[in-house]
Amino acid sequence: MNVMLIRYGELFLKGHNRKFFESTLQKNMANALKNYSCNLRKISGRYELSDYDLMHEKAIIGKLTKIFGLHTLSIAKKIETEYELIKQECAKINLNKKSFRVTTNRASKIFPIKSMQLSAELGGIILEANPDSKVDLHTPEIEVRVDIRENGYTYISTDLIPCAGGMPLGTAGKGMLLLSGGIDSPVAGYYLARRGLVIEAIHFHSYPYTSELARQKVINLAQKMGDYLGKIKMHIVSVTHIQEEINRKCDRDFMITLLRRMMMRISQEIALKNGAGALITGESLGQVASQTLQSINATNAVVNIPVFRPLIGFDKQDIMDVAKRIGTYEISIQPYEDCCTVFLPKNPVTKPKMEKVLKEEEKLNIEELLQKSLDSEEIIEI
Repeated sequence: MNVMLIRYGELFLKGHNRKFFESTLQKNMANALKNYSCNLRKISGRYELSDYDLMHEKAIIGKLTKIFGLHTLSIAKKIETEYELIKQECAKINLNKKSFRVTTNRASKIFPIKSMQLSAELGGIILEANPDSKVDLHTPEIEVRVDIRENGYTYISTDLIPCAGGMPLGTAGKGMLLLSGGIDSPVAGYYLARRGLVIEAIHFHSYPYTSELARQKVINLAQKMGDYLGKIKMHIVSVTHIQEEINRKCDRDFMITLLRRMMMRISQEIALKNGAGALITGESLGQVASQTLQSINATNAVVNIPVFRPLIGFDKQDIMDVAKRIGTYEISIQPYEDCCTVFLPKNPVTKPKMEKVLKEEEKLNIEELLQKSLDSEEIIEI
């Protein structure tokens, strides 16, 4: 009987609350597979997926590999834990002249033969059935895994498909992602979701200076992120009036600093209203003018909830590589402007001094501008 044997990662480190993480992970898997007929059940230290249509196998694997908390999965032959049956099954393995090794995991200590001895014995049986292959204990082309579980069954597999890793989505609270149309912020959201954080997103626009295409680009980004994050609640907020007011009344070189301080204020208000305990940005230290240490301090100063910056030490190429892997890169590079390109000064301040920032903000009616943005909020479920 062929089944999928699904392994999780960090969860094995959990103590008394491990059941919470395991049940959340199983719920996430069941939700991802709700359109497929199959049987998902927990076995000791693993999950087993069975009774699925082979026509859907590739699609199911595609879903499972994007679920945070899962480490690897294998297509495995499930047999009763009897020595003769295990030997018979191993004798059927076709290695196609590739090198191999056998790795045994004897979770059930009732089975009398120890792991290393069993691996050696089964390796001999496989080699006898595949005389053109050779044993390679260090860098084999195929690793035959024999997993003897406590449920009375043994799972034999020859593949190992990597999954998303991390912690199950929904086990670490909720965060509000400042989602622009760029490369960085989707990757930042991905990394925090990978640690179990449910993600809501806030997007700022400057219509009519920015187009409907720019707005749709961000919606498309959120939809692509949904491959990993599931449903995403997105808050779309206008900052046009704020930029116009800064442009009229303030030193234009402070446009980015003042605008980002307003964005952080707005984001905190919406985050707290929606039960999010942190803000998330895609900032990388020194990448642009608004991401110097002084600029980050200036924007942080207006909020009192944590601001997570998972990419703060990343190289741009590192971020691009992840964006390509998760499928957001091609959308992010579409040439539609975001609000930060509107009224962009030629020489933006890169090391803003707080005295000067506060002096410039005195020229603005902060509360009125903030409320007008909050009143413009549009919510989309993606």
